Amino acid sequence: MHTEKITLNDERNVTLTVHLLEEADGIGENTKRPAVMVIPGGAYQYCSERESEPVAKVYGAAGYHTFILNYSVGKDALWPNPLEDYEMAMDLIREKAEGWNVLQDKIAVVGFSAGGHLAAAAATIAKNKPNAAILGYAVTTNDVKGCEPSAPELISKVDGTTPPCFLFAARTDDTVPVRNSLAFMQALEQAGISFESHIYGYGPHGFSTCDASIQEQSPSLLCRRTKNWVTDSIGWLEDVFGTFGANGVTEPLCFAHVNGNYEKTLSANCTVGHLMKNPAAVSVLSPLLAQATGANATETQDTKNPLPQELLLQMMENVRLRDVLRMFGAADAAEQIDILLRQIENL
Repeated sequence: MHTEKITLNDERNVTLTVHLLEEADGIGENTKRPAVMVIPGGAYQYCSERESEPVAKVYGAAGYHTFILNYSVGKDALWPNPLEDYEMAMDLIREKAEGWNVLQDKIAVVGFSAGGHLAAAAATIAKNKPNAAILGYAVTTNDVKGCEPSAPELISKVDGTTPPCFLFAARTDDTVPVRNSLAFMQALEQAGISFESHIYGYGPHGFSTCDASIQEQSPSLLCRRTKNWVTDSIGWLEDVFGTFGANGVTEPLCFAHVNGNYEKTLSANCTVGHLMKNPAAVSVLSPLLAQATGANATETQDTKNPLPQELLLQMMENVRLRDVLRMFGAADAAEQIDILLRQIENL
């Protein structure tokens, strides 16, 4: 492993610790890997060591290049200093991606507590966003003012450009209340962003990787399942980025959005309701829908009464077209229709 520490801002003591795995570490001729930027917590007063190297270690063991950002804290934490630190770090990683063998479109941030706030800011308001964000007991609401009065709440900043997110927290966290994770989750749902969440039944704040050697409180206070967030987040990253190995990187199983309504062009991944609001899409789909619904009507299994196409469309409004085609035994037509729809701008 190659390790070095790079100073990003000498006056504010901002550094980026780089851990690059060797080319021969288990992936054959495919030397490029995804990466994780670790952003430790510390209430914007310091950067927690328990949420730095121990976290980088578990992602490194899973095959990721890792970077640890020590950002502006204390008197230097006045915003937007921390966000500018993140921007410098991400700019540097992507600038050196070729030499560092980093897949620059597969870089995640993992942040904890106040570091989770910075990670969430990276995912919502940064110019150079990560490709995924893992948020551990992150403070995302106006509760952040208790750490740093100049730091912004981030719930209202979630939009269609926010990357997929993985959230975890403990229900009984009395330092960063669980409402922070729940509110961020709700904002992701409203924006159509893919996410996974684990709220554990009980536990203290700041449990990091749950390794007993770095816990400040008795292990008995921590839910035994909480440690699963580590392996779950690694599995989730594989779903979002694809798995990587000697034969390259596989296609992702989990996409940035829950459907295609947020992309630049239409597709078979858009919901029926969204497509039917676009006149150009209607012209493509009308003949198909008429055929699929039996010339404007079909029968219900329960009542044997005709079901008008208008009512059927209403029932299918929030279902992806691809899934509707599958329901009607027309899955083979999905790719052909997808090609036609992708020629139409998403209004």
